Parts: sequence; C-alpha cells; structure tokens
Amino acid sequence: MYIKRNIGWGLIIRYAWKNLLFFLIYTTGIFSLYYFLDWTFIDIPFQPLTVIGIAVAFYIGFKNSQSYDRFWEGRKIWGGIVNYSRTWANQVLSLVNEDYETKRVLIYRHIAWINALRIQLRQPNSFSIKENAAVEKLFRSHGEQKPSCLATKSFVNDDEYQDLLKRKNTATHIVKNQGLHIKKLYDAGKITEFDKLLFHGVLEELYNLQGKCERIKNTPFPRQYAYFSTVFTWIFVLLLPFGMLNVFETEIHDMANEIKPWFIFLMIPLSVLVSWMFTTMEKVGSNSEDPFEGRVNDVPMTALCKTIEIDLRDMLDEKELPEKTKPIDNILY
Repeated sequence: MYIKRNIGWGLIIRYAWKNLLFFLIYTTGIFSLYYFLDWTFIDIPFQPLTVIGIAVAFYIGFKNSQSYDRFWEGRKIWGGIVNYSRTWANQVLSLVNEDYETKRVLIYRHIAWINALRIQLRQPNSFSIKENAAVEKLFRSHGEQKPSCLATKSFVNDDEYQDLLKRKNTATHIVKNQGLHIKKLYDAGKITEFDKLLFHGVLEELYNLQGKCERIKNTPFPRQYAYFSTVFTWIFVLLLPFGMLNVFETEIHDMANEIKPWFIFLMIPLSVLVSWMFTTMEKVGSNSEDPFEGRVNDVPMTALCKTIEIDLRDMLDEKELPEKTKPIDNILY
C-alpha cells in the first residue's frame, strides 16, 4: 500500500515509461506520414472518437469502482483478522487454567496462522497481473514467493512444522491444530465447556475470514470487464492521433503562416498526454483487481501480521518485541 499523499514521479515513470515511449514513437510516425509524406487521407473525423472516448471513460469508471470494492473488502477482512487475533489471545490468557507455556503455544500458533495465510494469498496464479521489468524488479526483493509453511517455523514446534510441510493448505491445518489443542485442554479439565464454545466460535470466525480471502484470491475479476476494458482503451488511444490530425488541420486554416508549423507540432504531445491518461486510468483498475499480490496498491498484509505479532507477544508480557514493518520506497507491504 502506497503511503505518501502524492505519488512520486519516479514510481509513475516506472509504470508509464514503456507506454509513453510507444505513444511518442507511434504519434510521431503518424504525424510524419501526414505532414512530411503528404498522406492526408489518413485523418479521420474527431466526432466519432469523442463518442468512443466517452464510452471508454464510463467503462473504465465502472471497472475501477468494482476493482476498488475488491481491495476494500480485502482490507476489511484483514481488519477482522486483527480484531479476532486480539480476541483469541485475550481468551487464551483469561480462560485457560494452564501454565504459561501452553498459553504461549496457543498464541504463537495463531501468529503462525496469520503468516501462513499471508504467504498463501501472495502466491501468483494464472490471472496475476504482469508488469514491465522495471516494476517487477521493485517487488522481486520482497521475497514472498515461497512455501507458506516456512513462515510458521519460528512459531510452532518441530514436530508440528514437519507435519505442516506435507500439507496443501497450511493455514487450514494450523486452525485445525488449534481446535485439537482446545479439545485436549477440555478433556484435561483445564477449560469449561462454555470456554470451549467460545474458543471454537473464534476458530470458526477465523475460518470464515480465511475463506473470504481465498474467495477474492481465487476468483478473478470478471474477465469480460477486465479484458475488454483494456481492448477498448487501446482501440481509442490508437485511433486518437488520426482524429487529432483532423482537429489540428481544421484549426490552422486562419492562422498566420509563421505560427502554423509550431501549432501543428502540438498535436504530438497532446496526443501522447491523452493516451497516457486513458491507459493510466485503465491500469489503476487492473492494479486493484487482486488486493493480495503484495504490490503498490494492495492490502499491507506483512505490516498487519507484524502488528498482530507485536500485540499478541506484548499481551504475553514479552519484553523483546519485534519492530513494526517500515515502508520500502514509500510502499507498506
């Protein structure tokens, strides 16, 4: 999640340089064919392009609205994970009549769960967005493309860790292990039946929250909206220079001869600017479709996991607490 109020131009150029370069070369080529090789037949009336531009703008607006809804739902789900994590720790500390080590195991296993879930959600899939090399380099060092069970190693014992290595869904089995541990405590008389119901109520909610995350992760933004938004945008920006030729040719008839060449050249930067604006609007929606990929606009799960870990270990009265996750290049992961 980008945390500065204004997005730096360095990041903007990382995303936009290929498109800007393409638009500059493409528009300059069309301009040269028209004015230097006298291909005057290639211009098209601007009025139809206006209709196309309005339609594309509405389509992009709808896509961006729905993409933002996916991000905001993901953020609300992780807000619930934060709250229920604190509830779990409070119940363990208040209701379990057992030694400190048992309480620590239950709380640390929960920290293992949030970290395993985070990494599971960040694994790429077939519809994950692919950026240019400059953008991909920015995120490659984040190091989340690893088996989710590795994130649990510091929080569970070795036997449990070895069992998790064999599992397909690490986070699911960690919650299962919490339930089995609660059953042992109940059988041993360390908690009451009512306490057991409270614990299982929280575990049920954790499964619900995990399932909601997996629903967003495994359900792509409807491709008919995502794909055709891109197609229509590119049809518009590729036709735009031909319409701009018509506009500028119409405007220069009454101008002085010494002004005409300079005015005509304005067609290139203006066409590049409009094309960049439309493709950027479309790209914003694409980058918000999948809120768990660990990119600029995504839910900062690493920071949230660290916040939960600090809170829970503090509730255990531990003295050596980890540092909060700090932003990298103004991006909070």
